[in-house]
Amino acid sequence: MTDPNTDYNSIRQQVLDYACQLVRDGYLKGTGGNVSIRVPGENILAITPSNRDYLDLTADDICVYSFDREPIQGTLKPSIEMSFHIAVYQARPDVGCVMHTHQDFASTVALINKPIPALFDEQVRFLGRSVDIIPYAPSGTGLLVKQVRKTVKNHHNAYIMKNHGTLCLGPSPERTYHNVLLLEKTALTYILTLCSGEKPNKIPLPVREIAFAKLRSEQKKIDQQLAERG
Repeated sequence: MTDPNTDYNSIRQQVLDYACQLVRDGYLKGTGGNVSIRVPGENILAITPSNRDYLDLTADDICVYSFDREPIQGTLKPSIEMSFHIAVYQARPDVGCVMHTHQDFASTVALINKPIPALFDEQVRFLGRSVDIIPYAPSGTGLLVKQVRKTVKNHHNAYIMKNHGTLCLGPSPERTYHNVLLLEKTALTYILTLCSGEKPNKIPLPVREIAFAKLRSEQKKIDQQLAERG
């Protein structure tokens, strides 16, 4: 049984700090979007609460829950999307942080149902072979959880949620935040290219595979380290 007296203050503060940074940078607006961090070595996450202005929160307002959805710390209701955060962590041991945003340009791609192909080396190195579309399902539903769990198994780190927003993953909050920024740059350039009427040029296939292999090597190393600890 999880001890409710365990000190999760540091990880709760990290969740709050990154949520506020995303708000200040314009990637989260109002009460939309959510941020979670996995507690290392445990089936526990800290996540932003539901329907609250992040800039008005304190670390004590951040919710700590088990993967069985049992409350551990925090009195507020957790994000309605907590279940798909848990699904990501269960499907992807390499992921230590999940950021779901409604950022402008990537959310625009969510309305045209077009995966973003491999346009830049850096994109593939950190986000994956492409930015794929997670099929539409209503927010907070089991169907959305199912769609997320299925899609993230391709080991990419950024996704477009159809008619919704984005989902960015990473081994740490720092890398996940980097992926949010990189996704927005990639989405903007993709949209501008489509508006030009020209066909986007993709990076050569061998380069794409080399870049993706580096990402997968990192992920496998994290998986191996976790298996050794377990």
